[in-house]
Amino acid sequence: MTEVVCVDIGSTFTKAALVDLATGSLLATAQSPTTLEDVVTGVLAATAGFPDAPVVACSSAGGGLRLAVVGYEELISAEAGHRAALSAGARVVHVAAGVLDAPALAALRGSTPDVVLLVGGTDGGEESVLRANAATLAGADWAVPVVLAGNSVVRAEVAAVLVAGGIPVTEADNVLPDIGRLAPESARTAIREVFLEHVIGGDRLSTDPRLRAWVRAVTPDAVLEGVTVLARVLTSANVSVVALDVGGATTDVYCVPDPDAEQATLGREAVGVPARRRTVEGDLGVSWSVDALRAVAVAEGLPVPGDDPLDLGEAAATVALRRHLRAEAAYGPGGASARSATLVVLSGGVFRHADEDAVGRVIARLAADTGGAGSVVNGTPVIVDRRYALASIGLLAAEHPDAAAGLARGLLRTAGEVNPPAG
Repeated sequence: MTEVVCVDIGSTFTKAALVDLATGSLLATAQSPTTLEDVVTGVLAATAGFPDAPVVACSSAGGGLRLAVVGYEELISAEAGHRAALSAGARVVHVAAGVLDAPALAALRGSTPDVVLLVGGTDGGEESVLRANAATLAGADWAVPVVLAGNSVVRAEVAAVLVAGGIPVTEADNVLPDIGRLAPESARTAIREVFLEHVIGGDRLSTDPRLRAWVRAVTPDAVLEGVTVLARVLTSANVSVVALDVGGATTDVYCVPDPDAEQATLGREAVGVPARRRTVEGDLGVSWSVDALRAVAVAEGLPVPGDDPLDLGEAAATVALRRHLRAEAAYGPGGASARSATLVVLSGGVFRHADEDAVGRVIARLAADTGGAGSVVNGTPVIVDRRYALASIGLLAAEHPDAAAGLARGLLRTAGEVNPPAG
């Protein structure tokens, strides 16, 4: 195998890239509208001009993975579960804390999640709420898959209760094993498994068995891996990469900070700070959620964007960056790493298909957002992922790390800067 086809099945378009595994070179790209009645049709259309090669894919079609978090206490276990869910590339549609009573269960079901992340208690700590919530879910006549990532002392007992109620359960290590220590990786892996089994392996997107064989991750997870590889191949010290992906359904912000620059003193010691951060904004898409985007822009004091894609993209980017900074501020003094970004990457069709001057004007307006988006963009080198390499880099990272690194270096060589660094 010398070539591989990397595919991102998006909410609006399906993007494909042909990659040389020996060099990490991007040989060709193509796209086709996503066919939501059967996404495999869109994949075949996007790859029709490519030679026969293995396909690896990620997907956010149909809004991606919808996840709800149920925890013990809002500011500790539920928040830890929320952060773990975001690190898994899920779109968090609901967070519940405490014992699920009838109204809370109704609100949870009303959010229509694809999976519930059930957490609560440190290892050896509080048990009663986790037990109670498992019993409520088991008796609810609602077979939504559950990832169980709470107190390990009662994990087997709680899993048995859920299974007896007919609920598919995937067990994971506690997302909060000790106060102050966030451990999302096991839950992240479990969420990925549930996504592949119940969302991709089900019939919501396609009944074609090739889809299950192709898809390796939810798209935000693949892009986060791509941003991580990009940060790794940069050789300068104190590298902190921020990537902004404006899509049809969501706008996602990724931050991979320099670990040596992280401060040890945090404002929320009970939860801890994830090493890589992402916010996924489901009301900031430039196609599926454009009405919500316009309403949010007004609420944020921004001009109402018109129908021009770049105007919409600018509004989505501005609000998404502001929200990301607010989320990082909650981590305390050690969390606001996006403000010290040494490279910003813009992705998404609104940027890829615009000329450099038009993107430059958008960046200038973002930079003028004093105290918000401008604190990330102003004076920072900005590049555009015009061939949508980040998702491909992430898809290749685990099995073909050298090719992924080569693809990342190619992105840095060919993208060019939209605005130069200050000074």
